[in-house]
Amino acid sequence: MSRFTYVALDVKGRENKGQLEAENSLEAVTRLKEMGWFPTKVTENKPAEKGRRTTSKSSTRLDRWKNFSFGTRRIKPKPLATLTRQLATTLDAGMPLLRALRLLQEQETGGNTLRVLREIGEDIESGNTFSEALARHPKTFDKLYVNMVKAGELGGVLELVLNRLADFLEKAERIKGRVIAAMFYPVSVLLVAAGIVVVLMHFIIPKFKLVFADLMEGRPFPAFTQFVFDLSARFEQHFVGIFAGLVVGWIALALLRKLPFVGRWWDRRRWRLPVLGNLLRKLALVRFARTLGTLIASGVPILQALAIVREVAGNRVLADAIDAVHQSVREGESLTAPLRKAGIFPPIVVGLMDVGEQTGALPEMLLRIADTAEQEADNIIAALSSLLEPIMIVILAVILGTIVIALFMPIVDLGNGFGKPGAE
Repeated sequence: MSRFTYVALDVKGRENKGQLEAENSLEAVTRLKEMGWFPTKVTENKPAEKGRRTTSKSSTRLDRWKNFSFGTRRIKPKPLATLTRQLATTLDAGMPLLRALRLLQEQETGGNTLRVLREIGEDIESGNTFSEALARHPKTFDKLYVNMVKAGELGGVLELVLNRLADFLEKAERIKGRVIAAMFYPVSVLLVAAGIVVVLMHFIIPKFKLVFADLMEGRPFPAFTQFVFDLSARFEQHFVGIFAGLVVGWIALALLRKLPFVGRWWDRRRWRLPVLGNLLRKLALVRFARTLGTLIASGVPILQALAIVREVAGNRVLADAIDAVHQSVREGESLTAPLRKAGIFPPIVVGLMDVGEQTGALPEMLLRIADTAEQEADNIIAALSSLLEPIMIVILAVILGTIVIALFMPIVDLGNGFGKPGAE
């Protein structure tokens, strides 16, 4: 018999720690589940040997270094979704986990994916569970991923959970790609416009000013042209300061947003923006409903699922509402009452969640809400794309047209001067 140290959650989501004796880790997990607890960590207590103190210290240092190196290795979201789908497919075919990992290693030619797969395989061979091996790579496998895999291991449905994870990651990447594609055109147009303005203000306009000063022979420039020349002169004199100010301002804004009260104010204001605010609300609803629905459907306890969703909410206002929901559920109350009080989501969404909670079909209802909200977000993205293109063209035309008109006005004045009687 071996002694195991465990960390487990009870039915109210409270964390309990202790020790028990069992033949192996699987028996320890089974006994904890029979007690009505959800084990989150079960580790065997290994007695330290007196003659190996130096080795233990060196191995501890090695483990710390390995953990540090694990933290620096990261698989990007899109390859991670593909990897998860492939692993789910191999496990569905009846292949053992270690053999499936080795098969995935063979198709990788190098990079972080190969190293992470190799290290996960080594951890499993040394006696760790799959979820424990994943938890050593926090930059690749977040708490949502690790806890879903852990629930799949405990429930014996790892391949089903991996398929759900693959669906979740693929849908998240798809909607992210649509948002990026919709914003690519306006952002690129603004960058091109900014580059053109910098070149004109810093290089072209000062040369035109010298040419026109010789041609005008002391006569004043038109008021609009003089304004553009003065603006160019100030821009040329303070170019470094302007650029540094923009960089410092951007960094200061990013730091201020990390402050709780500033972050909440900013997140609340973003949701009140015309058109764009509605899109942000839809995307937040998609993330909340799909994450919570996937976790609950995979067997993760509701309180633990809410804690994970709160961390990945991406919006402090929504995170506060989820915290209120967590507290309400912990006290045995309704899931939807705090959401209805917060007023973040439309009443019909909260009503559907209430029906799902009462009928015991909350995961299915949440996933259906996420699919509907994703379709609505797609419609908003398509409308924004068609609206932003002409707006960006008009902005670029106004900027360039203003500068061109300012440069042509002295030429018109010169032509009028030459056309007057007595002009040489």
